[in-house]
Amino acid sequence: MDRLRAMAAFVRVAELGSLSAAARALATTQPTISKLVAALEASLAVRLLERGAARATLTDEGLRFLESARRLLEDYDEAVADLDLRRREPRGLVRIAAPMALGELRLNSLMLRALERHPELQIDLVLEDRFVDPVAERFDLAVRIGGALPPDLVARELATWPRYIVASPDYIRRHGRPRKPADLARHPFLRYPNGTGDVLTLSSAQGSAKMPLVTRYSINHAVALLDAVREGAGIAFQPSWMVRDLLKRKELVRLLPAWSGPAQTAYLISPGHRRQAMRVQVMKDMLVREIQAL
Repeated sequence: MDRLRAMAAFVRVAELGSLSAAARALATTQPTISKLVAALEASLAVRLLERGAARATLTDEGLRFLESARRLLEDYDEAVADLDLRRREPRGLVRIAAPMALGELRLNSLMLRALERHPELQIDLVLEDRFVDPVAERFDLAVRIGGALPPDLVARELATWPRYIVASPDYIRRHGRPRKPADLARHPFLRYPNGTGDVLTLSSAQGSAKMPLVTRYSINHAVALLDAVREGAGIAFQPSWMVRDLLKRKELVRLLPAWSGPAQTAYLISPGHRRQAMRVQVMKDMLVREIQAL
């Protein structure tokens, strides 16, 4: 029995929930997957899966064995990659999680460049604004903006961006330009529903000021919020990386330029593994360069 192949079959069944789905993913047949898993169970003298008509579920022994099997397969892949000194080319799958706006506006193009540069690389980019646990959800890397950092993960601070008060030129023509923080109280805000409440603190070289937020429109997608600002629906706080190019092209106007809102800090998070495969290190280096340049 090819134990590595059998473990790979078992892991795929566990992840996909059925023998047929694992067979499709591994480009083989359901009977082949069934035989491989059965042979693995016989060699271990335990039952790893309960087979149903439509799904296969892990037994308690299978659940305990799953993580060990994954680590063994990952270690084998890394060992083979380390021996391939002739090509030094990253290969295999890298799973990356990132916030939706950052991924859509900046990282998607980076992923495409990485795929073009490294023909044997595969990337699974998942865009989520919620916190993604790389260990529990099996991501190699995760970009996170703000929030508390879990102590059991490796986190690297990448960049800190101020947030600007911005509006469209059309909005300013119709509603006028605020000249001091107190003027903002009569302007409707467009905002992301992040639970900051109805008062926001501004800062400048002159000190700080607390500003009431009169929310006109709340939407949980940062790119859609930016589009609403560009359409002239109101004013908003936007991180500098999102609006810098728009400000240069005069598609947006920065209001009260001496003042800014609470900054955003970006982190690159990874599991605390002993080492990282070449494919992960390559993507990590590219993400660091890209985000620090924003």
